[in-house]
Amino acid sequence: MAPARRPGRTVAALLALLTTVTACGPVADRQPGDLRAGYDSRDGSLTVWPARGALAGNAEMTAAVTAAVRDWRSPVDDRVHLPSSGVLWAGEVDGAPLALVAASVPGESASWLLQVTARDGRYAVTHATEYTDPGYLVYSDVLPVRTAEGRRYLVSARVQRVLGPDGRALAVTDGLSGPVGVPACAAVPVTATLRATESLPRGRATDRLLDLGTGTEAPRYPLVRDEAGSGRRALAGLDTCSLAGEDGPFGSVRRRVGDRESRDSVPASWPMAKLAVRTVGELAVGGGQPGEVQQLTWETADGTMTAVVYRPAGGTPVASPADRAAPLQAYVLPLPGRPLAVLTWRSNRETSLSIPPGTPRLVDRPGLAVLPLGADRLTVSLATADKTHYRSLTAPG
Repeated sequence: MAPARRPGRTVAALLALLTTVTACGPVADRQPGDLRAGYDSRDGSLTVWPARGALAGNAEMTAAVTAAVRDWRSPVDDRVHLPSSGVLWAGEVDGAPLALVAASVPGESASWLLQVTARDGRYAVTHATEYTDPGYLVYSDVLPVRTAEGRRYLVSARVQRVLGPDGRALAVTDGLSGPVGVPACAAVPVTATLRATESLPRGRATDRLLDLGTGTEAPRYPLVRDEAGSGRRALAGLDTCSLAGEDGPFGSVRRRVGDRESRDSVPASWPMAKLAVRTVGELAVGGGQPGEVQQLTWETADGTMTAVVYRPAGGTPVASPADRAAPLQAYVLPLPGRPLAVLTWRSNRETSLSIPPGTPRLVDRPGLAVLPLGADRLTVSLATADKTHYRSLTAPG
């Protein structure tokens, strides 16, 4: 498997985490083909993901969970590599058995968090989310769990304390938190305090994450790293279910698998880290009060993505689909009954924007232009010192 990367961690830290051990404690009477208990990773002398939960050592459950994971397939029909996967937690939650499995899927170079529960006496994967970082899921210290009672979090052995959206410490038993009040379609903060380890000699007082809400549909992973806190500000007041839709910033760029798009896979535009926002100008629509035009940026497994959000005065924000980072950013802002083209670029003396003659400019300032979109295709260009960049846009059908 290819070496992993994770934002905010040094190469030395990653190497420390990759040190494998044989002392994770095999499940009693575990068969050679069964999943291991826990995950073979250490941070110095600390086992990062030991097996936890009241049923973690139950051979019968381990065999049943292994069979369920062996039968599961990813959206592109790849299967789990059992020897490099492990049961992180096994026990009873809300009156029913539950196992949480860190699953390696080599065909996609991906890591999945699988939730295995019993249905009619037979175990099956009932919820599966993909960690979009090309590295391992177990580099994370807080993992989201969907249960009937609401969101819970499974934390690594590095976590000393975890704060919920209200800033209060969560009750954690054997690594699993109690139910947490997380809205369906709004981003809320989750913050962990990490103990001092070999990879983090001083620990980390605030390991910040954003939970995008319980409305996040599988296989999309709902936790986004927010080390600087900029993501919380960027998503304030925004409907994350709308952002995740097929025409929203986070869901609009589909992943390509081979020579085709995969509708059921995590979108290529799904956020992973470094969400941020900046105001690029103002826009007044229909003679009303001017509203802010903001540019969102975020990191994905496929690189940097951007979008624009229009926040009308006293109205509901409207967001464009995603656009890959480029010298000339071109967005379709789907305002009801009046779609607009929004163009942004880094303006200097060597840049010049060209648009078709006769096209009105609702906003025209260095680095920002807003144009009406009609039925015809609109093609614009940006001349820079070494190249001319072309973009074409059409109104949504």
